[in-house]
Amino acid sequence: MENYLEYTALAWFIVCSAGYTWYSKHHAHKRACLSNTLNLYREDWMRVMLQRGNRMSDTSVVGNLERNGAFFASSCLLILAGIITALGYTSEAMEIFASMPLSPVPTREIWELRLLVLMVVFIYAFFKFTWSMRMYNFLAVMIGSAPLAEDTKTTPAGREAFAKSAGKICDLAGDAFNLGLRSYYYALSVVAWFFHPVAFMIASTLIVYVLYRREFHSDALNHLRAGKVFEEPSPASRAKAKDKEG
Repeated sequence: MENYLEYTALAWFIVCSAGYTWYSKHHAHKRACLSNTLNLYREDWMRVMLQRGNRMSDTSVVGNLERNGAFFASSCLLILAGIITALGYTSEAMEIFASMPLSPVPTREIWELRLLVLMVVFIYAFFKFTWSMRMYNFLAVMIGSAPLAEDTKTTPAGREAFAKSAGKICDLAGDAFNLGLRSYYYALSVVAWFFHPVAFMIASTLIVYVLYRREFHSDALNHLRAGKVFEEPSPASRAKAKDKEG
């Protein structure tokens, strides 16, 4: 029972991070958010790409997106190296934090647990960033193999299928990058754990609130949605849909 508050704080962090991941993924199919709105733009990007003869601008954009993932992936490795080094200087680090006000001195096991949790967060982020990089590689290959604008052998249906497929790959790459970036936010809440478990729980809650606001209620989302025309289905289309269901 000595470390009850420590384990409670860790459990709350897991509930917050895993719960919001489930919530954002589940509700992305039901309501407007950055994820599903950007997916529409990505599909339109692929449709416009198919109409262009010169696709250097498209490959340049994909390359920039891939480099963003590479930057964060390499940053994860540097942070992980620092955490592993810190594990070797546990006693010295505990002495430094013990001198801080309102910072209770934990046991060595709890201190190492904090470092291990932080390590797991950045390992997860590394895998997400590298997977995002690979999918942007896939997208670059798809753009290179896309039918040319003057190609008359590819049917409109075939072009639309290609645009949706390429847009989906781009969407998956963006989602993986988003999950990796979200891990950096969660890592900030874990840092609060080094000061106090209550600060850890408060930080976990605030991080989820910030992520929720940005994903579902941000100004960026409003402006992105404003760039799209979302028409209500006509009465005739509603009747047809009901007939199909029947």
